[in-house]
Amino acid sequence: MHKQWRLVVVSWLLAGACLVNGWAAEGEDRKLEVFFRQYMDAWFALRPLDATMLGDRRFDTELDDLSPAALARWPQLNRDTLAALPKAVDFAQLSRDAQIDYEIFRHAMTQAVWAAENTRPFEQDPRVYNVYLSDSIFNVLAQSSWPKETAIAKCLARMRHLPRIVAAARALLKDPPKAIAETAIRQNQGSIGFYESDLFELAGDTPQKAELKKAAQEVVESLKDYQKFLEQELLPKANGDWRLGKEKFVQKLDMELDTGMGADEILAVAETEFARVERDMYVIARQLWSRYYPKQALPPDDQAGRADTVRRVLSAVGQTHCRPEELTREVTLNVAKVKAFIADRDILRLPDPDRCKIIEMPEFQRGNSTAYMNSSPPLDPEAPGFYAVSPPPKDWDAQKVESYLQEYNREMLHILTIHEAYPGHYVQLEYANRNPSLIRRALQSGVYIEGWAVYTEQMMLDQGYGAQDLPLRLTQLKFYLRAVANTILDHKMHCSNLTDEEAMDLLVNQAYQSEGEARLKVVRAKQSSCQLTTYFAGRTAMCRLRQQMARELGERFVLGRYHEAVLAPGPVPVKYLPELVRTRLLSR
Repeated sequence: MHKQWRLVVVSWLLAGACLVNGWAAEGEDRKLEVFFRQYMDAWFALRPLDATMLGDRRFDTELDDLSPAALARWPQLNRDTLAALPKAVDFAQLSRDAQIDYEIFRHAMTQAVWAAENTRPFEQDPRVYNVYLSDSIFNVLAQSSWPKETAIAKCLARMRHLPRIVAAARALLKDPPKAIAETAIRQNQGSIGFYESDLFELAGDTPQKAELKKAAQEVVESLKDYQKFLEQELLPKANGDWRLGKEKFVQKLDMELDTGMGADEILAVAETEFARVERDMYVIARQLWSRYYPKQALPPDDQAGRADTVRRVLSAVGQTHCRPEELTREVTLNVAKVKAFIADRDILRLPDPDRCKIIEMPEFQRGNSTAYMNSSPPLDPEAPGFYAVSPPPKDWDAQKVESYLQEYNREMLHILTIHEAYPGHYVQLEYANRNPSLIRRALQSGVYIEGWAVYTEQMMLDQGYGAQDLPLRLTQLKFYLRAVANTILDHKMHCSNLTDEEAMDLLVNQAYQSEGEARLKVVRAKQSSCQLTTYFAGRTAMCRLRQQMARELGERFVLGRYHEAVLAPGPVPVKYLPELVRTRLLSR
């Protein structure tokens, strides 16, 4: 029975006449579910890798046909689906929960059609091929619920398709931007390393080892040849423009956020918030000054002096860090501490069983971020999830490594763990996997997902995590300032002629980031238009909702139950949250 209908029955809110309408809605709700499943079958037949990433294991031996004719069928399926949806399902007859699902589905199709008409990833972004060449195997072997021998057999079958993917890349890639081509080159080198060693560590002791070794050697030879193509043929011609341009940026961001807040408005809100966070950081840094610089006078209380105070205190905080080989161990210790705090303070009920594994980020996945959370796929929820942490790149000199470790010091690793795992991405996505709606599990809102993770950073400290440790609070504000700066960077890099030097000034001199971290962020902004804005936009929506519900409920507001009400609907566009959270809390 539909979740919304169960709530209605349990709370006795409707009379018998309404029950009749509910039964009618159940029938229409079922039509929507069947229609979406039919779409997914067609989608996954065209794009087996998407099926794998979402956890549908029927296609784990296949890979996408990347010929021009096949690629043209992708947007056509979405156009046909968009046209057929209102004919197949009567929106007015749906339950309210199903109406939201309908709108999410329709929006996703509209967004996919726009992307197909306005971007050319298979021509301009060699990184998309790296997902086929490495993640497609890693996911089946490391993050599926298959028995090991079965998973290896699936991988062997899929590896036979990899030369075809390399051939498609060589045929289709034309004019990538230089920054994207350079990242793809580093990632492909990591893919070679994966097939030379990491693959066998994942497979372990298996009777299939000889067959796996032979197949991997063939892949390595193909990837090394592809590496030469990337370095010697593609990179010298990598002169593509990474800027999306104002018109397309505004259109894409409107669809990405789906909040009703336009690009110029979210930029203005971010610039105002940037100034507020700077002020808060100075208040804390001033209190910490004498701890780190007991014999030095506090710098003058003017704009330059305040910035100098914050920068120097952050530098002192950053001196306490672990060694590169200790990062994963440090994060593991942090996880235990954070989980104990969540349980003790009833922040929310943690997922049971816990499927989160902490790993060192594979080389082929590095290049854009220091950490990520890859939770159990929504269609294979029993599979493990990975909280991956990246050590400094192996080719960095000692100075760059030290800068990296100072940026991700011991205080920062606590904030990173809150964001990526508990109660951030891992917990949120485990809750999402429980939601009965297939549409919500498959078509997740990035704004909701990132917004929840950023919201939890300050919330945890507000509830007492870290025992009012001022260096931790200052670090949290720095991390949040990064999210605010990301929004400004995203907009100005794609809508104006902001140079790399100006972008670095924003990140290093105004947002207090290390030079190495800032350079990675500039590269990321070139590679992922509009995604960087989702963090701040989502967090803003989450904070406004919390304030609204706390005022409405007054003494009835219980933080743990509120958080569970936010997570229960699944990762929906944030514009639906006030309605869904209110319904859940008031029906109790």
